[in-house]
Amino acid sequence: MSDFERVAVLGFGTMGAGIAQVVARSGRHVTVLETDDARLADGRRRVEDFLADGVRRGKVTEQDREATLGRITGTTDVAGLAGVSLVIEAVVEDRALKAELWPRVAHAVGTEALLVTNTSALSVTDLASTVDEPARFAGLHFFNPAPLMKLVEVVRALQTAPEVVTALIGFCESIGKTPVEVKDRPGFLINKLLMPYLNDVIQAYDDDLASAADLDTALELGLGYRMGPMRLLDVIGLDNHHHATSSAYEATLDPQFAPPPLLTQMVAAGYLGNKSGRGFRAGGGIESAPEETP
Repeated sequence: MSDFERVAVLGFGTMGAGIAQVVARSGRHVTVLETDDARLADGRRRVEDFLADGVRRGKVTEQDREATLGRITGTTDVAGLAGVSLVIEAVVEDRALKAELWPRVAHAVGTEALLVTNTSALSVTDLASTVDEPARFAGLHFFNPAPLMKLVEVVRALQTAPEVVTALIGFCESIGKTPVEVKDRPGFLINKLLMPYLNDVIQAYDDDLASAADLDTALELGLGYRMGPMRLLDVIGLDNHHHATSSAYEATLDPQFAPPPLLTQMVAAGYLGNKSGRGFRAGGGIESAPEETP
């Protein structure tokens, strides 16, 4: 396996931008694929803003910032990915979209490139079946924000060759991450444990067991968690948690993954956490009075 000197990232949203930044900072050239130039500009702005904040906080040098940005280029044509040795897909969690994109990308990069998806909710084995030579396909599940979170789950699909897993573990270590190898199961490892916990907390809140603030305090001080579950849900995005846990429930019919009714209602109401300005804690919480519109 190669050292992956040239890497492609599919998608320049929050996760794609973070992954591109991490890979570029490791000294590799990154080509990002997006649907149009406006999305490429938005993604590059995300990387620029994150690195600029790092410079202000003394975590990143100006020279490092410029070098990282210089290693990231964009394209709106899959043909522009030719020559890469690793593709990391980080597009929206839509199985139909991914299944349509992967065969085109696999053809453009050739049969020697390794192919990985950053999905957190879909089956890696299923996505691997959409490309030729699925033995080269696996999952690399980064956590948000990718530049700060050390963990990466290396997800082994049923088709994934052992040497591909070994190569991806080495790649993760070379970009400063800590990899753990996991099977392709709904939720993989972290979300398989996290989703039922968060569902239970939401139900406890809906049952008036404690306020959102007290639930956070109890879990932070009682179990030593760095962030309480209600704040964590607001950070993750309630829609993201709803999508992930719904997908796991549909795949397993395990009731521990079934989204609590309150979660479904909040997503329907647009209370998505930090991204919408209102959630369990964001915006004063769902029980606070809504702001009057002028």
